[in-house]
Amino acid sequence: MTDSDTPTGTRQRRERTENAAMRRRQIIEATMRSVVRNGLAGTTLATVSAEAGLSQGVAVFYFQNKQTLLGEVLRQQYEAYQEVWQRALAAAGPDPAARLLALVRSEFDPAICDADSLVIWHAFWGEASARPLYAEIAEKFDNEHSAAMRSCCTELLAAAGRPVADAAEIGAGIDALTDGLWLRLYLTPGAPDVAGALKIAGRFLAMTFPDHAAQFRVALERAEG
Repeated sequence: MTDSDTPTGTRQRRERTENAAMRRRQIIEATMRSVVRNGLAGTTLATVSAEAGLSQGVAVFYFQNKQTLLGEVLRQQYEAYQEVWQRALAAAGPDPAARLLALVRSEFDPAICDADSLVIWHAFWGEASARPLYAEIAEKFDNEHSAAMRSCCTELLAAAGRPVADAAEIGAGIDALTDGLWLRLYLTPGAPDVAGALKIAGRFLAMTFPDHAAQFRVALERAEG
């Protein structure tokens, strides 16, 4: 039996793994703070190390370079986003209107749509066309969300006897609306007006799916209350 096969060796391996995960998380969170303070261009391994209270060598050890680190930050942002909307979708139950409403409302969850998060999202999106890595990460996660949106729209259109072929365009329109509302929240000084954004989104849903307008209005009253 080698030392690594002993209970002590197993515990040491687990501790090293846990410490590495904690250190990576510490560096990623420091990078997020640096992006909020300095933007992407102004974020360097030096600014990240200063935010984290670590040497640059530690950041290099875990992430090699700035672009690798920033790519991981964007991936973690999207993973948090995915967790929020998938949890909301699961809690909504089988009703497609409730599921659609849950998807839209999840866009404005504080975990992914507070002032700092909006800065981070738009910093990366502003660079996506010039950074293939960012575009690749965004496309993967956005496609999964778009598929869920399209599925809800398909069910609602079918139930109303409307052409289900329109589901993709309607879903894309809803996504474009919420993206635009995020931009509006980002550009408006002060705390994001989430209630106002929800009101706009809900009215759009009510006009798009009039058979469920009352359901969307009730949800809006709760959101604004």
